[in-house]
Amino acid sequence: MTEKELTFDELGIGPADVYAQMGYHFEEVESAEAMADEAVALETVGIISDVRQWLRARFVYLTRSDIPSGFHLGSIITRQLEDSTAFALFIATAGREYEEYLQRLKRAGDEVRVYIADALGSVIAERCADALERQLQASIDKLAWQRTNRFSPGYCGWPVSEQQVLFPQFGGHTCGVSLTEGSLMVPIKSVSGIIGLGTGVSRKDYVCQLCNFDKCYKQRNTKNIF
Repeated sequence: MTEKELTFDELGIGPADVYAQMGYHFEEVESAEAMADEAVALETVGIISDVRQWLRARFVYLTRSDIPSGFHLGSIITRQLEDSTAFALFIATAGREYEEYLQRLKRAGDEVRVYIADALGSVIAERCADALERQLQASIDKLAWQRTNRFSPGYCGWPVSEQQVLFPQFGGHTCGVSLTEGSLMVPIKSVSGIIGLGTGVSRKDYVCQLCNFDKCYKQRNTKNIF
C-alpha cells in the first residue's frame, strides 16, 4: 500500500484550470483571465492564494492480482480491464480541510466564492488522482507494464453502491475519506476506483459514446459562464 500527501504547489494548478472546470471552452482557457469578469477573476486568484497555504491533498493505492469479489464492473470497464495482469485500487482526495473550507463558505452565503471553490476542489481531487497515477506508473515501469484509464464507482455502469466493497480493501487507510449510507464519499472532493496494470493494457480515449451516464465530467458541456 502506498500513501502520500501533496501540497497545492505539487499539484500544479492555476486559475486557467479553475476556469476550464467552470465551463470555458478549451481554446479559451489560455486567455481566461482576460475574458473573465474582473471580480470573479480576483476571487479566483484570492481563493487559490488562500488554499495554497494550507491544502494537503492525499492519495492511497494498493495493488492486487485479482478484482475483489463483489465488484460488478459492467461491460465497458470489464472490457478495458480484461487483459490486466494486476489491478490498483485507489482513493484520492482534496482532504477534510478542504471540505471544512467549502462548508464555511456555504455558511457565509457567498455564492460566487462557493462556486469557484467548488470548481477548484474538483480540480484538486482530479490532479491528486493524476499524481497517484504518475507514481503508480513509476512503480510498474521496472516491469515494463502499462496502465488503463482509471474507473470509478458510479461511472460506465459500475454501481456507486460498490464503494462499500472498495473501501474495506484499504483496512482503514482511506486518507480520511468515509462513505455515507448512500455510498457517497466525504469529503465530496474525492476520487476512488480501479486501474488495470500489465503488458497487455494501455490508456485509451474515454469511450463516452458507449456510456449513458449524462452527468459524467468527461461529457460535461462547456460554456462561457461569464
